[in-house]
Amino acid sequence: MHSQKIRDFQKTIYSYYKTNGRKLPWRKTRDPYKILVSEIMLQQTQVHRVLQKYAEFIKRFPTFRVLAKASLPQVLHAWQGLGYNRRALALKKIAEIVEREYGGRLPKSLELLQKLPGIGPATAASISAFAWNAPSVFIETNIRTVFIHFFLKNKKVVRDEEIGKLVLQTLNRNHSREWYWALMDYGAMLKQQGVKYNPRSAHYTKQGKFIGSNREVRGKILRALIAYPQVSIQNLKEKIEIPKKRLSPILNTLTREGFIKKQKGLYALQ
Repeated sequence: MHSQKIRDFQKTIYSYYKTNGRKLPWRKTRDPYKILVSEIMLQQTQVHRVLQKYAEFIKRFPTFRVLAKASLPQVLHAWQGLGYNRRALALKKIAEIVEREYGGRLPKSLELLQKLPGIGPATAASISAFAWNAPSVFIETNIRTVFIHFFLKNKKVVRDEEIGKLVLQTLNRNHSREWYWALMDYGAMLKQQGVKYNPRSAHYTKQGKFIGSNREVRGKILRALIAYPQVSIQNLKEKIEIPKKRLSPILNTLTREGFIKKQKGLYALQ
């Protein structure tokens, strides 16, 4: 890409950010733990919902050590309202690993970050950029929207490999943290204006219906087990009004994933 085109693009993005940049609490810290918490929360969850839970969670679990020592019911209770409870379990496991294997410090290496539960390439790159200002290539839904809008409007199917090359070419390597904030805020603005490019992404997956889904049942089970520490499958069936034949495979899955355990016919959180 021509250098002048890059400068013009950067000027457009920064100009919007200077006037309209969002004041988000996780942008006010350089603490890798707090940034990790925000990035895990922001996976598949809108900013306004995370804003409601982030400060509360950080106050309850201010460090890796506190989170590692907390019980799973305590963590899941604090997580209520964010959905996708696997992320809460992953976050607790990360805290345990960081305390046990890394002396309480989140590793900086992208490779090591991606070995931690619940952290894929995008989350690893975002943590790297926001915690340490590293020039990692970070792509998420709003950033994807920006690059399709400016450079790939005429393509029906866009792969992240194409976007990644553009991200790398336009990256402000000395200020990647603020550059990515600016890109995300510009993308959020485009979406508010009705711009919808993400269905063009080869990596786009439309979220399934929540009501009546197994995801909804999983959430009901976990909330019931927070309220009632030990229950039989019959009691659980009555409390959440789900047929036993549907409950059994979901309970088995939650057991395999490390959420719950079964002892003497009673289910409880790990």
